[in-house]
Amino acid sequence: MRIAITGIGIVSALGIGKEATLDALLREQSGIAAPVILATKHRECPVGEVRLSDDDLKERLGLTKDALLPRTSLLGLAAAREALADAKVSDTQAVPFINGTTVGGMDMTEQRWREREMYAETIVTHHTAGASTEAIAGQIGPFALQQTISTACSSALNAVMTGCNMLRIGRCTQVLAGGAESLSLFHFNGFRALQILSDDVCRPFAATRKGLNLGEGAAYVVLESEESAVSRGATIYGYIAGYGNACDAYHQTASSDNGEGAFRAMQQALLMAHVQPSAVDYINAHGTATPNNDSTEYAAMERLFGKQLPAYSSTKAFTGHATSAAGSIELVISLLAMQHGFVPASMHIDAPMPDTTNPVQHTLRKDLRFVLCNSFGFGGNDSSMLLSKSAAELSRTDGVKPVPTLADVCLSEAVDYKQYISPMQARRLTPALRQLVVAARQALEQAHIEMPDAIITATDLGCICYSVGLLNQLTDEGEDSLSPTLFMQSTHNTPSSLIAILLHAHGYNCTYSHGAQSYDQAMDDARRQISLGLIGTALVLAFDEEDVTWQALMQQAGKQYAPIIRATVLGA
Repeated sequence: MRIAITGIGIVSALGIGKEATLDALLREQSGIAAPVILATKHRECPVGEVRLSDDDLKERLGLTKDALLPRTSLLGLAAAREALADAKVSDTQAVPFINGTTVGGMDMTEQRWREREMYAETIVTHHTAGASTEAIAGQIGPFALQQTISTACSSALNAVMTGCNMLRIGRCTQVLAGGAESLSLFHFNGFRALQILSDDVCRPFAATRKGLNLGEGAAYVVLESEESAVSRGATIYGYIAGYGNACDAYHQTASSDNGEGAFRAMQQALLMAHVQPSAVDYINAHGTATPNNDSTEYAAMERLFGKQLPAYSSTKAFTGHATSAAGSIELVISLLAMQHGFVPASMHIDAPMPDTTNPVQHTLRKDLRFVLCNSFGFGGNDSSMLLSKSAAELSRTDGVKPVPTLADVCLSEAVDYKQYISPMQARRLTPALRQLVVAARQALEQAHIEMPDAIITATDLGCICYSVGLLNQLTDEGEDSLSPTLFMQSTHNTPSSLIAILLHAHGYNCTYSHGAQSYDQAMDDARRQISLGLIGTALVLAFDEEDVTWQALMQQAGKQYAPIIRATVLGA
């Protein structure tokens, strides 16, 4: 089948909407500056902010000032409305909404954490990634379903991939997919603790790059079958030609020297599309401007494309790194570039990295037939998507076929982990993460599978013990005393990446974070992938750990709290 993109919506530091975004790109006008909306004392670290307060956003969206929506949801709502209006889709009842985010309602949580007992219901209602998705959906109208993917900085692009797979199995004819993320003190200072924020405007792929500038924003695309788009006379911005997701399986926050995960993701995207590397006209690189990312991403590109790389650039010097929303923001930018025939600039490069082909440093007019968009996240969760200007054929299947369960392990109490984890590894993990390793190993042993093709995790709160620890530090000690270990282990996809790293599993890796529905969504993803022939086996994990602070908040709010450790193996 042919998957067309018929609607786009975008909000970033470049402005609200596709017209403002296109204008800023063509004028080479960056949106990065000292923080104004984010209430940090570290104004020396530039950011890519959407220069509207929450009240300004609410007014623009027609909401009252007392409406309780996290900033992530406000940004997402603006972009989602634009995408649907652009595609002329007014009835969403048959449309799935797939959202990528990690921060969720963290901005509201950190504002109320000091008096958390007083605000228990507000915190537990709005904190989670899935809650921010539901808040966006609740303002638009009923969707066929809502799902939340949380794979750190690749979340939004993985959401778009999930939407494509839903179309390919005939689950629907239209999908709204993308991601949203707002700046928060939690992740701003978490990145500071990792010492990868720059005190200057970021310079992706420059020899003198010093680190990234964080950003915020949202972007969504309406995907639909070409048949549906043509029948209703919709504008087609481009087509999804191929995509790939792979795990670097190397480190929680660093990439391997040869960029194994990035190489595999790009290679998969081209193989799915039956497109040779020489046909790619432009690569919108992940390009964060950190020493590690840019060198390893370049190494991966050189492995795939050889010494003569296509034109490439990173647009993060325009928007900042919008973390979980970055993939869909840059996908929309890539679509605008393809539609209007130009390669966006990789700005602020005084000297390029040594022994490399120079990125495009000023706007380059160029006809773009195939554009490759990269989005890489913590835990080595690497995704790539190939866009095509003309129709591209993807295989499809008639629905999800029955897939047998090969093993199912559910642990309800502490177990001996020593035969599966070394003492050095164990000391860095919470008791629940140790149990998860045991459950995963035992399930694979029962299924007689050494290496699964995919690892898919379901979680509501992620590694909440690490998150609570970081919130306590932020509240009690301020912005200068945060633990880098707590931050890098606090992402929702930590369990998935941990298992992948321990197994050296480079296959598909995804995390669903949508409350009680997360496990069913993860299982559905595994079955879709198997039905489409993308994988043969999947290790599906369920992870929510016990934390006394969060448990107390849930009790005060009158809600249930059910930690779970589970590992299920599916396969043909």
